[in-house]
Amino acid sequence: QVQLVEFGGGSVAAGGSLRLSCEVSGPIVRIYCMAWFRQAPGKEREGVAIISPSGSFTYYAESVKDRFTISKDNANNTLYLQINSLKPEDTALYSCAASGAPCRARLDASRFDTWGPGTQVTVST
Repeated sequence: QVQLVEFGGGSVAAGGSLRLSCEVSGPIVRIYCMAWFRQAPGKEREGVAIISPSGSFTYYAESVKDRFTISKDNANNTLYLQINSLKPEDTALYSCAASGAPCRARLDASRFDTWGPGTQVTVST
């Protein structure tokens, strides 16, 4: 069974940067699309970015485009999210997710089968 665990969250001042990681274990060959989502207290879960198995295709939410970068290291079984120019509205629990189906240019949580517990990102002014 595929398992995901996130690392790298923390408290950062606005304008700062963080790199989140997601360690993947289990039957990696069953994973196709991977993604990052986030959810702030009292708000709906929001898709952040997705990436294809090879890393050649990526897709971002408009709210994070040009500030966030999703990448992966298949040899190390790790997914990353580089977050730059953090804003207070980026404060949320960030979770990685995996799908057994190919990526689409959609940030739809229903397409993802496996989720990590999340790592908290808090951005102060």
